Amino acid sequence: MQNRTFKAESEKDEILDTTPDEFLKGLERTDSDLPFPVETIPVPEESRLVIHTDPRSAGADRFRLVQMRLRHLQASKRLKNLLITSPTPGDGKSTVSLNLAAALAEKGKKPVLLLEADVYRPSLLKKLGISPWAGLTECLDNKSDPMLAIRRIDPMGFYILPAGTPTMMGNFLQAALTPQFFEGLATTFNWILVDAPPTTPMAEILALKVLTDATLLVARARETPREAIELAAQTLGRDHIIGIVLNGVEGLEKVYSKYYGYVQQKGGSKGAPSGRK
Repeated sequence: MQNRTFKAESEKDEILDTTPDEFLKGLERTDSDLPFPVETIPVPEESRLVIHTDPRSAGADRFRLVQMRLRHLQASKRLKNLLITSPTPGDGKSTVSLNLAAALAEKGKKPVLLLEADVYRPSLLKKLGISPWAGLTECLDNKSDPMLAIRRIDPMGFYILPAGTPTMMGNFLQAALTPQFFEGLATTFNWILVDAPPTTPMAEILALKVLTDATLLVARARETPREAIELAAQTLGRDHIIGIVLNGVEGLEKVYSKYYGYVQQKGGSKGAPSGRK
Protein backbone atom coordinates (compact mmCIF):
# COMPACT_ATOMS: atom_id res chain seq x y z
CA MET A 1 0.00 0.00 0.00
CA GLN A 2 1.18 3.49 -0.82
CA ASN A 3 2.35 5.52 2.15
CA ARG A 4 0.85 9.04 2.28
CA THR A 5 3.05 10.50 4.98
CA PHE A 6 6.57 10.27 3.68
CA LYS A 7 6.05 11.09 0.02
CA ALA A 8 8.05 13.86 -1.59
CA GLU A 9 6.95 17.32 -0.52
CA SER A 10 5.48 18.14 -3.93
CA GLU A 11 3.22 15.07 -3.81
CA LYS A 12 2.21 15.79 -0.22
CA ASP A 13 1.30 19.36 -1.18
CA GLU A 14 -1.04 18.02 -3.84
CA ILE A 15 -2.77 15.82 -1.26
CA LEU A 16 -3.17 18.58 1.32
CA ASP A 17 -3.62 21.43 -1.19
CA THR A 18 -1.78 23.75 1.20
CA THR A 19 1.63 25.33 1.45
CA PRO A 20 3.87 24.40 4.42
CA ASP A 21 3.19 27.80 6.02
CA GLU A 22 -0.57 27.34 5.66
CA PHE A 23 -0.38 23.90 7.26
CA LEU A 24 1.60 25.17 10.24
CA LYS A 25 -0.76 28.12 10.65
CA GLY A 26 -3.65 25.68 10.85
CA LEU A 27 -2.05 24.05 13.88
CA GLU A 28 -2.37 27.30 15.84
CA ARG A 29 -6.12 26.86 16.38
CA THR A 30 -7.41 26.48 19.92
CA ASP A 31 -10.50 24.69 21.12
CA SER A 32 -12.06 27.41 23.26
CA ASP A 33 -15.15 27.68 21.06
CA LEU A 34 -15.78 24.06 20.07
CA PRO A 35 -19.47 23.24 20.65
CA PHE A 36 -19.23 19.76 22.17
CA PRO A 37 -20.81 18.38 25.36
CA VAL A 38 -18.43 18.14 28.32
CA GLU A 39 -17.91 15.15 30.63
CA THR A 40 -16.19 16.27 33.84
CA ILE A 41 -14.84 13.25 35.70
CA PRO A 42 -12.87 12.38 38.82
CA VAL A 43 -10.03 10.63 37.03
CA PRO A 44 -10.08 7.04 38.31
CA GLU A 45 -6.88 5.30 39.38
CA GLU A 46 -7.56 2.43 36.98
CA SER A 47 -7.35 4.83 34.02
CA ARG A 48 -3.57 4.99 34.59
CA LEU A 49 -3.64 8.55 33.26
CA VAL A 50 -0.31 9.42 34.86
CA ILE A 51 0.06 12.58 32.81
CA HIS A 52 -2.78 13.94 34.98
CA THR A 53 -2.70 11.94 38.22
CA ASP A 54 1.08 11.73 38.71
CA PRO A 55 2.66 14.44 36.52
CA ARG A 56 6.12 14.13 38.10
CA SER A 57 6.40 10.39 37.57
CA ALA A 58 8.75 8.73 35.11
CA GLY A 59 5.78 7.69 32.99
CA ALA A 60 4.39 11.21 32.74
CA ASP A 61 7.81 12.56 31.81
CA ARG A 62 8.13 10.00 29.02
CA PHE A 63 4.73 11.00 27.63
CA ARG A 64 5.79 14.65 27.63
CA LEU A 65 8.91 13.62 25.71
CA VAL A 66 6.78 11.80 23.13
CA GLN A 67 4.54 14.89 22.97
CA MET A 68 7.53 17.10 22.14
CA ARG A 69 8.75 14.73 19.44
CA LEU A 70 5.30 14.39 17.91
CA ARG A 71 4.91 18.15 17.70
CA HIS A 72 8.26 18.39 15.93
CA LEU A 73 7.29 15.61 13.51
CA GLN A 74 3.91 17.20 12.92
CA ALA A 75 5.57 20.40 11.80
CA SER A 76 8.20 18.70 9.63
CA LYS A 77 6.11 15.86 8.18
CA ARG A 78 2.67 17.47 8.41
CA LEU A 79 1.15 14.71 10.50
CA LYS A 80 -2.41 14.87 11.80
CA ASN A 81 -3.93 11.36 11.90
CA LEU A 82 -1.81 9.08 14.12
CA LEU A 83 -2.48 5.34 14.34
CA ILE A 84 -1.72 3.81 17.76
CA THR A 85 -1.58 0.02 17.78
CA SER A 86 0.30 -2.92 19.28
CA PRO A 87 1.51 -6.34 18.14
CA THR A 88 -0.61 -8.23 20.69
CA PRO A 89 -3.56 -7.56 23.02
CA GLY A 90 -2.64 -6.32 26.49
CA ASP A 91 0.42 -4.29 25.44
CA GLY A 92 -1.12 -1.08 26.81
CA LYS A 93 -1.99 0.81 23.62
CA SER A 94 -5.23 2.25 25.02
CA THR A 95 -3.46 3.55 28.14
CA VAL A 96 -0.81 5.12 25.91
CA SER A 97 -3.54 6.65 23.73
CA LEU A 98 -5.24 8.27 26.75
CA ASN A 99 -1.99 9.72 28.10
CA LEU A 100 -0.88 11.04 24.72
CA ALA A 101 -4.26 12.66 24.14
CA ALA A 102 -3.98 14.41 27.52
CA ALA A 103 -0.37 15.47 26.88
CA LEU A 104 -1.06 16.86 23.39
CA ALA A 105 -4.22 18.66 24.52
CA GLU A 106 -2.25 20.64 27.15
CA LYS A 107 -5.26 20.84 29.50
CA GLY A 108 -7.61 21.95 26.75
CA LYS A 109 -5.37 24.47 24.99
CA LYS A 110 -5.18 22.35 21.82
CA PRO A 111 -8.08 20.48 20.16
CA VAL A 112 -7.10 16.79 20.22
CA LEU A 113 -9.51 13.98 19.31
CA LEU A 114 -9.07 10.43 20.56
CA LEU A 115 -10.95 8.18 18.13
CA GLU A 116 -11.58 4.68 19.46
CA ALA A 117 -11.35 2.39 16.43
CA ASP A 118 -10.98 -0.83 18.45
CA VAL A 119 -14.63 -1.63 17.78
CA TYR A 120 -14.26 -5.27 18.83
CA ARG A 121 -12.88 -4.73 22.35
CA PRO A 122 -13.44 -1.05 23.29
CA SER A 123 -12.06 -0.02 26.69
CA LEU A 124 -11.52 3.76 26.82
CA LEU A 125 -14.78 4.78 28.50
CA LYS A 126 -14.44 1.98 31.03
CA LYS A 127 -10.92 3.14 31.89
CA LEU A 128 -12.23 6.67 32.37
CA GLY A 129 -15.16 5.49 34.49
CA ILE A 130 -17.73 6.98 32.08
CA SER A 131 -21.08 5.47 31.10
CA PRO A 132 -21.08 4.53 27.39
CA TRP A 133 -22.91 6.43 24.65
CA ALA A 134 -23.49 5.88 20.93
CA GLY A 135 -20.18 6.23 19.08
CA LEU A 136 -18.25 5.21 15.99
CA THR A 137 -20.17 2.02 15.16
CA GLU A 138 -23.52 3.81 15.36
CA CYS A 139 -22.24 6.73 13.26
CA LEU A 140 -21.00 4.40 10.54
CA ASP A 141 -24.08 2.16 10.66
CA ASN A 142 -26.52 5.07 10.49
CA LYS A 143 -24.34 7.31 8.29
CA SER A 144 -24.79 10.04 10.91
CA ASP A 145 -22.49 12.98 11.65
CA PRO A 146 -19.64 11.79 13.94
CA MET A 147 -19.44 15.28 15.41
CA LEU A 148 -22.68 14.52 17.27
CA ALA A 149 -21.00 11.65 19.16
CA ILE A 150 -17.93 13.58 20.34
CA ARG A 151 -17.54 14.82 23.92
CA ARG A 152 -14.83 16.75 25.69
CA ILE A 153 -13.28 15.00 28.71
CA ASP A 154 -12.35 17.36 31.54
CA PRO A 155 -10.13 18.09 33.43
CA MET A 156 -7.71 16.65 30.82
CA GLY A 157 -9.21 18.71 28.00
CA PHE A 158 -9.14 16.22 25.12
CA TYR A 159 -12.09 15.02 23.03
CA ILE A 160 -13.24 11.45 22.50
CA LEU A 161 -15.27 9.64 19.88
CA PRO A 162 -15.84 6.23 21.51
CA ALA A 163 -16.22 2.96 19.64
CA GLY A 164 -19.87 2.64 20.62
CA THR A 165 -21.55 -0.76 20.63
CA PRO A 166 -18.96 -3.53 20.06
CA THR A 167 -19.39 -5.30 16.73
CA MET A 168 -18.67 -8.86 15.69
CA MET A 169 -18.38 -8.00 11.97
CA GLY A 170 -14.81 -8.86 11.02
CA ASN A 171 -14.70 -6.42 8.09
CA PHE A 172 -16.54 -3.56 9.76
CA LEU A 173 -13.77 -0.95 9.58
CA GLN A 174 -12.77 -1.95 6.05
CA ALA A 175 -16.30 -1.54 4.79
CA ALA A 176 -17.33 1.58 6.68
CA LEU A 177 -14.40 3.98 7.20
CA THR A 178 -13.51 6.35 4.34
CA PRO A 179 -11.00 9.17 3.78
CA GLN A 180 -13.93 11.62 3.84
CA PHE A 181 -14.73 10.56 7.41
CA PHE A 182 -11.28 11.70 8.57
CA GLU A 183 -11.24 14.80 6.38
CA GLY A 184 -14.33 16.13 8.15
CA LEU A 185 -12.74 15.67 11.57
CA ALA A 186 -9.40 17.11 10.47
CA THR A 187 -10.93 20.54 9.89
CA THR A 188 -11.71 20.78 13.62
CA PHE A 189 -8.87 19.00 15.42
CA ASN A 190 -5.09 19.51 15.42
CA TRP A 191 -4.52 15.83 16.17
CA ILE A 192 -6.65 12.72 15.60
CA LEU A 193 -5.25 9.84 17.64
CA VAL A 194 -6.68 6.51 16.47
CA ASP A 195 -6.77 3.87 19.20
CA ALA A 196 -6.74 0.89 16.84
CA PRO A 197 -7.06 -2.88 17.28
CA PRO A 198 -3.82 -4.88 17.57
CA THR A 199 -2.09 -5.65 14.27
CA THR A 200 -3.91 -8.98 14.09
CA PRO A 201 -6.48 -9.09 12.44
CA MET A 202 -4.20 -7.83 9.68
CA ALA A 203 -6.89 -6.63 7.25
CA GLU A 204 -8.34 -4.23 9.82
CA ILE A 205 -5.05 -2.55 10.67
CA LEU A 206 -4.14 -2.16 6.98
CA ALA A 207 -7.50 -0.49 6.33
CA LEU A 208 -6.75 2.01 9.10
CA LYS A 209 -3.17 2.52 7.95
CA VAL A 210 -4.37 3.84 4.59
CA LEU A 211 -6.41 6.51 6.40
CA THR A 212 -3.65 7.71 8.74
CA ASP A 213 -0.35 9.54 8.31
CA ALA A 214 1.89 7.49 10.59
CA THR A 215 1.91 4.77 13.26
CA LEU A 216 3.03 4.67 16.88
CA LEU A 217 3.62 1.05 17.89
CA VAL A 218 3.20 0.06 21.56
CA ALA A 219 5.00 -2.98 23.02
CA ARG A 220 5.33 -4.24 26.58
CA ALA A 221 8.81 -4.75 28.05
CA ARG A 222 9.71 -8.41 28.63
CA GLU A 223 6.27 -9.58 27.47
CA THR A 224 5.65 -8.71 23.82
CA PRO A 225 7.49 -11.34 21.74
CA ARG A 226 10.18 -9.94 19.47
CA GLU A 227 8.70 -11.99 16.62
CA ALA A 228 5.35 -10.23 17.09
CA ILE A 229 7.03 -6.81 16.92
CA GLU A 230 8.84 -7.79 13.73
CA LEU A 231 5.61 -9.06 12.16
CA ALA A 232 3.81 -5.84 13.10
CA ALA A 233 6.61 -3.79 11.53
CA GLN A 234 6.38 -5.83 8.34
CA THR A 235 2.59 -5.51 8.26
CA LEU A 236 2.55 -1.74 8.72
CA GLY A 237 5.74 -0.99 6.82
CA ARG A 238 8.74 0.45 8.61
CA ASP A 239 8.37 3.78 6.80
CA HIS A 240 4.91 4.25 8.35
CA ILE A 241 6.11 3.63 11.93
CA ILE A 242 7.50 6.83 13.47
CA GLY A 243 8.28 5.29 16.85
CA ILE A 244 7.85 2.42 19.29
CA VAL A 245 6.63 3.05 22.84
CA LEU A 246 8.05 0.46 25.24
CA ASN A 247 5.51 0.04 28.02
CA GLY A 248 6.11 -1.34 31.51
CA VAL A 249 9.83 -0.58 31.84
CA GLU A 250 10.95 -1.05 35.46
CA GLY A 251 13.53 0.97 37.38
CA LEU A 252 12.78 4.49 36.11
CA GLU A 253 10.49 5.44 39.00
CA LYS A 254 13.31 4.98 41.53
CA VAL A 255 15.44 7.58 39.73
CA TYR A 256 12.57 10.09 39.53
CA SER A 257 11.57 9.53 43.14
CA LYS A 258 15.14 10.11 44.26
CA TYR A 259 15.33 13.37 42.30
CA TYR A 260 12.01 14.83 43.45
CA GLY A 261 12.64 13.69 47.00
CA TYR A 262 15.94 15.61 46.87
CA VAL A 263 14.18 18.71 45.52
CA GLN A 264 11.62 18.65 48.33
CA GLN A 265 14.32 18.05 50.93
CA LYS A 266 16.17 21.14 49.69
CA GLY A 267 12.93 23.17 49.71
CA GLY A 268 13.10 23.75 45.97
CA SER A 269 9.44 23.06 45.19
CA LYS A 270 6.49 23.11 47.56
CA GLY A 271 4.40 20.85 45.40
CA ALA A 272 7.05 18.19 44.84
CA PRO A 273 6.02 14.72 46.00
CA SER A 274 8.19 12.95 48.52
CA GLY A 275 10.47 10.22 47.28
CA ARG A 276 8.99 6.76 46.84
CA LYS A 277 10.84 3.62 47.81
